[in-house]
Amino acid sequence: MDQERAPLFDALEAMRSARIVPFDVPGHKRGKGNKALTAFLGEQCLSVDVNAMKPLDNLCHPVSVIKEAEALAADAFGAAHAFFMVGGTTSAVQAMLLATLKPGDKVILPRNVHQSVINALVLCGGVPVYVNPQASAQLGIALGMAIADVTAAMDAHADAKAILVNNPTYYGICSDLRAITTLAHARGMRVLVDEAHGTHFYFGLSMPASAMAAGADMAAVSLHKSGGSLTQSSMLLCGGGVNADYVRQVINLTQTTSGSYLLLSSLDISRRNLATQGAEIFEKVKRHAAYAREEINQIGGYYAYAGELVNGDSVFAFDETKLSVCTLDVGLAGIEVYDILRDRYDIQVEFGDLGNILAYISLGDKTKHIERLISALSDIRRRFGRERSALWESGYIAPEVVTSPQKAFYASKVSLPLTEAVGGVCGEFVMSYPPGIPVLAPGERVTAQVVQWIAYAKRKGCLLTGPESMDVSRLNILKEE
Repeated sequence: MDQERAPLFDALEAMRSARIVPFDVPGHKRGKGNKALTAFLGEQCLSVDVNAMKPLDNLCHPVSVIKEAEALAADAFGAAHAFFMVGGTTSAVQAMLLATLKPGDKVILPRNVHQSVINALVLCGGVPVYVNPQASAQLGIALGMAIADVTAAMDAHADAKAILVNNPTYYGICSDLRAITTLAHARGMRVLVDEAHGTHFYFGLSMPASAMAAGADMAAVSLHKSGGSLTQSSMLLCGGGVNADYVRQVINLTQTTSGSYLLLSSLDISRRNLATQGAEIFEKVKRHAAYAREEINQIGGYYAYAGELVNGDSVFAFDETKLSVCTLDVGLAGIEVYDILRDRYDIQVEFGDLGNILAYISLGDKTKHIERLISALSDIRRRFGRERSALWESGYIAPEVVTSPQKAFYASKVSLPLTEAVGGVCGEFVMSYPPGIPVLAPGERVTAQVVQWIAYAKRKGCLLTGPESMDVSRLNILKEE
């Protein structure tokens, strides 16, 4: 297909030049009804913030320009079908799970999944079978799924309908997706891939395998992360064995009927950019990341890790565009370095956890920005570094699953102070955001280690989300029957 085309973008430009008089929503009427909003976002932007109309197609039932744009996206990503999503990759993740599972169906997955995955299980009634990922004591992070662990889970739960894989993790770690896909398909299981951080796998050279290249059935892809589209725009990709018409029905259960044409057109434009220039773009990103790692590792204390972690199993591959940096040997938690970078150096990195930071390098970065980050990290070590002591050594706590997320979320509960909640079954989520990986999910046992982690994360300044208790001083615990 002609990847130079952008049919939805072209249709919006034609609509704008037609000077149509709007007697439809949105009420700002191309910005004329809200001068402050127009001054802030610009007339160019608001003139295409429009509602679905015949020349612009309809996201819920595309038959023309959106259908064409989605077909071009499917071709660019090597998929049989592609769906434009305006509810973020959260909506794409939830759609592929809701399209695969019915109440009581099992899904095999690593425990270090994004909250959107477990949220989907609350909605559909699916039952998680967790494969505890391998972990790095040195870095304090979860790694990928070892093939032996995946095989054991599949053998023990042969009735599972699917397996879900992170490709890659937030930190750049990849499992052996091709081998996992082969194992799953031999057992009649569908392969679902959370590829929120892997858009570039489809376009960069010498990248880890993408979901579609590995033969996966469905993949949720965040174009707004490494692909350059607007925040909240995403795609759901499907392989040839998936009933795309049913998937569209599932998407329409939860996705808005008023899809933003700003988001949709950004997907169309970004797909064209990636399809025509992606290889060159991501070679530049890899060079930036490699240079940053080399310079940061010469500072001392920090460890910017990469391909040396690859062991052919739990770290089958590493995403070389990721600049993940362990801060533990500087004597600082990752969240402390995150806060210092933002508050004292005006540098905003993607996230800081208890032992690492992630500086997201993408198509918009310049060498001078990389230099500024390197200089700031060097200065932080000199000014704020200390001996490594009393730091949390593990970023992964294996869960004790007692009941399904759906059953726990809707069960009768009682609110208890954190320390009194130990031993109970949690009825809500607790996570540090970002990255949004729950340390507690509905249906899991509250342990003393989890409570210690929560207290430590709060002291270090992590943003904890999930519970009804906004300060995370209490937890909702299932009532004993």
